[in-house]
Amino acid sequence: MPGSAHHPSRNLPKRKRGLMLKRIAVMAAALAAVAATSAWRGSQPAERFYFIQLTDPQLGMYRADSDFVQDAANLEFAIASVNRLHPAFVVITGDLVNKPGDSAQVAAYHRITGKLDRSIMLYSLPGNHDIGNIPTPATIARYRRQFGPDHYVFRSGALAGVVLNSSLLQQPDSAPGEDAAQEKWLGDTLAALSRERGTQIVVFQHHPWFLAQPTEANQYFNIPVEIRARYLALFKRYGVRYLFSGHYHQNAIGHDGPIEMITTGPVGKPFGDTKSGMRIVMVTDSGLAHRYVEFGDLPNRLPVVK
Repeated sequence: MPGSAHHPSRNLPKRKRGLMLKRIAVMAAALAAVAATSAWRGSQPAERFYFIQLTDPQLGMYRADSDFVQDAANLEFAIASVNRLHPAFVVITGDLVNKPGDSAQVAAYHRITGKLDRSIMLYSLPGNHDIGNIPTPATIARYRRQFGPDHYVFRSGALAGVVLNSSLLQQPDSAPGEDAAQEKWLGDTLAALSRERGTQIVVFQHHPWFLAQPTEANQYFNIPVEIRARYLALFKRYGVRYLFSGHYHQNAIGHDGPIEMITTGPVGKPFGDTKSGMRIVMVTDSGLAHRYVEFGDLPNRLPVVK
């Protein structure tokens, strides 16, 4: 009846009420940290929009391909959360499945991501579990048949998203023609985008270029240093400031001068102390601010953008 509304937490036991209020406070702090980042001070609200990065749903990883029940449940939750938060777009930075080419895992990925609100753009890209640790022309062709192009550009407002096949960057020897074609395409694309006034170029790929330092030693979770140095120089030449990746199943942030390397924890099975989650990113004409939010701490909604 009118006038009878009350806060539902008042009927909970004191301990549970405290936990609920703590959870609400954490969610509010997550959004506040994104919105209050210094990069945004002085920006006009009308210039802001949000996107969400998901990575490594890796259907099949939890139980080594014997089933993908848990992986699918995580991805279902992620897509439902994206629908509620309603960003401009969502990008899934690779390892869409665990077993390259597996028809059941691929079908499940399309079935679950097909539940995304049609007004939210979805951009997928390949990881090593989608095309193999050593990609070949055949595995790349299979990926294109199953998921679409492995490198491309998309637009959202003044943001130009450049998507790369990073497995080629890490292991190019078995597909040298594909590697050379992607590198030429990238150089031509960055040169063209850099001539557009006001365009922010953001690069998305699966493997991190580096985790902490641009000169760190080669390892499974980064791009070989010789290749890395060449591409980082290219990004600096054309004014790229943000690189987004996954693959690590944990979070890491590194810098190379003006470039920020953002490595995001997984939708699927996490490593270390990381918990499954997603990265919320705010965009204005000044740059990007972002925060990784675990599934248990997701906000109810993003700030309203008019």
